Amino acid sequence: MENASKPLLRALSGEALWPPPFWLMRQAGRYLPEYRLLRAQAGDFISLCTTPELAAEVTLQPIRRYGMDGAILFSDILMVPWALGQGLRYAEGEGPLLDPVRDAAGLAALQPEAVRAKVAPILETVARVRAGLAQEAPRTALIGFAGSPFTVACYMVDGKGGKEFAETRRLAYADPALFGKLIRLLVEATVEYLLAQAEAGAEALMLFDSWAGLLPPAQFRRWCIEPSNAIVRAIRKVHPEIPLIGFPRLAGPMIVEYAQRVGVGTVAMDTAMDPRWAAASVPPQIALQGNLDPQAVVAGGPSLEAEARAILAAMRGRPFVFNLGHGIVPPTPPEHVAALARIIRIG
Repeated sequence: MENASKPLLRALSGEALWPPPFWLMRQAGRYLPEYRLLRAQAGDFISLCTTPELAAEVTLQPIRRYGMDGAILFSDILMVPWALGQGLRYAEGEGPLLDPVRDAAGLAALQPEAVRAKVAPILETVARVRAGLAQEAPRTALIGFAGSPFTVACYMVDGKGGKEFAETRRLAYADPALFGKLIRLLVEATVEYLLAQAEAGAEALMLFDSWAGLLPPAQFRRWCIEPSNAIVRAIRKVHPEIPLIGFPRLAGPMIVEYAQRVGVGTVAMDTAMDPRWAAASVPPQIALQGNLDPQAVVAGGPSLEAEARAILAAMRGRPFVFNLGHGIVPPTPPEHVAALARIIRIG
């Protein structure tokens, strides 16, 4: 059985391994000089995400350097609104800019029937990476992903990145019927996208709900837990065996209810989460993933080692995947990532 040879899949399926498997969010990206060379070659970010030979190469770059147990598809959570036909561009220094969807006309202009054809290049990337891993790193598992509906809706409604997403939260209160239609459309598109990734070769799937923590409990249940659970149920009907990871960032104590109700086998902790509390509070059959502060990796040295060892100590004896509490940041020295990898492997 292939899972037996891949530590990440074993941990995501509920096995407590020591030392734990590891991968890092945004492990492929701007902190690597080899990435910056390819990024310049691609021209723009959407082209990089949708040119299979380049996106596959970027996905594999950190595996060659560090030997992570997981390779996460190089793509972006906004590929779903892009595939739905929403105008999307990436402005230098500004991040993503989208044509806002805030009324029935904007919603009606989206094209769910076009999603499968639009994401075909990304699915080719998945297949290329799976083949590349089989040759270069057979113990490394391929993770596919998508944004959770609420987080994706934040960008679609506000029309850009941010910290508060006030327009989205206002719409959810002011017109829950319209916002609910957008969320349901995103559930359906996300299910189709993730199932297609699994068919193309993804061995685990992750849902990123990066802005879940903006919502109070009742709204969190309605717009984060329920849509994520609908996605999980739909995937389980087709692929009951595939490991699923959920990341309700900044959820705080709501992570326990998320873990119990969404149906994922693994829940990722953000940087602010106390891993000792999470280990005691999240049901023991659910694996945890996380949650080193990315800035500790930038700093390196004794601080990095102390923080990493504290997380390892808190998680020993339960299913666990070492990761960061958010993505690697561009100023990270590559040699500090190598040092972290050595610390994790010692256990």
